[in-house]
Amino acid sequence: MKKVLSLAFALIMMGGCAVAQETIQLPQPDMKMLKMTVADAMQQRRSGREYLKGKEISDKQLSTILWASVGINDPKSGRLVTPTAVNMQDIKVYVCNEKGVYLYNAKANNLTKVSSEDLRPSMCARQMFVMDAPVTLLLVSEQSSKQRHNERYGAMDAGYVSQDIYLACAAMGLKTVARAMMDQEAVKKALNLKEGDYPMLNHPIGYGK
Repeated sequence: MKKVLSLAFALIMMGGCAVAQETIQLPQPDMKMLKMTVADAMQQRRSGREYLKGKEISDKQLSTILWASVGINDPKSGRLVTPTAVNMQDIKVYVCNEKGVYLYNAKANNLTKVSSEDLRPSMCARQMFVMDAPVTLLLVSEQSSKQRHNERYGAMDAGYVSQDIYLACAAMGLKTVARAMMDQEAVKKALNLKEGDYPMLNHPIGYGK
């Protein structure tokens, strides 16, 4: 019996690791999608709260938005598109949809599945339009590995990333809105966040009505 239980536990652990290690390779970001001038993107930027339910965005669109958020624009130095306080590079972007939650890896340009839970209901906070958007980006300032924790810096850094998400969506004709409303404890539990990791903002993204 002991051997059977040990085997069962091992299989469960292997299954859990398989989910955690599932990766999706994204297509290369398409800079042509961002050809709109900065001035025009700023002019057209809006906060959208109505989405065409069931109309997905493409993997290439998602890849391009993720690059604009925390992608690498200087491979030699590893510098990011968006600035961060004292170069902490603390903002991690999670892609949330009905199939689960995926962590964006800028260097490999891929997504790693971290949960099979649809986390969007925990980010609605009674604003059910979030569920109509095919994808929501969750911005987390992960500082648990840093020597000092500074939530204020995390908020600033999330703001930089949020603005780039807005501009990229405007350039591609997509709608989004920056939201701080969410069930913080549910998000932290689902993502197994540690002390010093701060869920900051979420961005539902999709086509507007």
